[in-house]
Amino acid sequence: MLRRFTAYILIAALVSANFSRLFVYAGFEMNRNYIAVHLCENVSKPWLHCDGKCYFIKKVKQTEEKEKNEERQSQKNLFQEAFFSKKSDVRFYSQVLQVIRVPNHLVKLPIVDLPIFQPPQLG
Repeated sequence: MLRRFTAYILIAALVSANFSRLFVYAGFEMNRNYIAVHLCENVSKPWLHCDGKCYFIKKVKQTEEKEKNEERQSQKNLFQEAFFSKKSDVRFYSQVLQVIRVPNHLVKLPIVDLPIFQPPQLG
């Protein structure tokens, strides 16, 4: 029961992180009248028929910037610097390979003087 509840909470958290623009839009639609009257930047210009869309666009841009910053931070966290705390001892040897001479023994094949097999001629 607890595992299932935890799984549902984690799924909801993942979905909410990916659908932030959807939540901004849903909040705008639910509070459209309040935003148009109190939060709209173009209240003094009714001929523009903004009705709070300027506020909505501003909030969408803020969420996009927030997502970009979070992505940059996650990429920075993935970057790890590798360094060695102990100084390595490097030695260079003047003679790396040693040449070993192998004696050249000639192998003599036996000399066999046998006639070469020839198939019978048809005639």
